Amino acid sequence: MEQRGSEPGLVLVFCGKRKSGKDFVTDLIMNRLGPDVCCILRLSGPLKHQYAEEHSLDLDQLLGPGLYKEQYRADMIRWGEDRRRQDPGFFCRLATRGARQPVWVVSDARRLSDLQWFWSEFPRQTRCVRVQSSENTRKQRGWSFTAGVDDAESECGLDSGVDFDWIITNEADAPSLEEQLQPILTLAREAATSADRT
Repeated sequence: MEQRGSEPGLVLVFCGKRKSGKDFVTDLIMNRLGPDVCCILRLSGPLKHQYAEEHSLDLDQLLGPGLYKEQYRADMIRWGEDRRRQDPGFFCRLATRGARQPVWVVSDARRLSDLQWFWSEFPRQTRCVRVQSSENTRKQRGWSFTAGVDDAESECGLDSGVDFDWIITNEADAPSLEEQLQPILTLAREAATSADRT
């Protein structure tokens, strides 16, 4: 059994399409709350680590934004799917191992099985947040449609059937992110304060 850190006060599970700005939004939350209160957990981190190890690849390049990762992306997705079929919580357990802060921010949930794992492990604490941007905005950020990636479950698995607690619109003409994130930050600070008292 994997060793897990202390029980979180709040788990914010983020999802969204490539180039919707999930990392930007979750980094903003981290900056507002600080590293003592909040940690960012990336499900893709342990996936890439495991994949790099099993395929003798350069982990640093797989974790980066460049072409190296893109040439392995489709195969890595297939490999990850096989792992999840065998054990749906495999990457979630690896990502949460050792997390100690009262607020966990999962920056990259991609499948219903990811959400289901957090809902079953932390039913009281888990909230789901969708970050969305128009295709136009995503293209301006460097996105282009890739068959086998953008039409795969890893990109489309959470497009429907999920009742999100919040939907953040990451667009120039949307309300400011500060304004949209206010209720999330308030809840996170309350969870951190409650954790301090226990």
